[in-house]
Amino acid sequence: MPIGPLTMIAIYIVVWWTVLFAVLPIGMNQQGQEKPTDGAQWGAPENPQLKKKFITTTWVAGIVWAFIMVLVFIGWMPLPPMAPPV
Repeated sequence: MPIGPLTMIAIYIVVWWTVLFAVLPIGMNQQGQEKPTDGAQWGAPENPQLKKKFITTTWVAGIVWAFIMVLVFIGWMPLPPMAPPV
């Protein structure tokens, strides 16, 4: 096994956060939004649908992570050794 389970989990977390920031703006539409009167920010969406975006992020990140793991295991994207030299 070229990498350990802790490294795999760390790679998944990095991929998940990267995918989250790619998914967050999807479906946000500011056209027709009225000026807020309750002290909210002007650019804040009325319904951000975060639960739906987190679920989407999780399965998309799983696919991207699996693709990265395949590349690592077949040797097309080798990771450098992390152990200090003896």
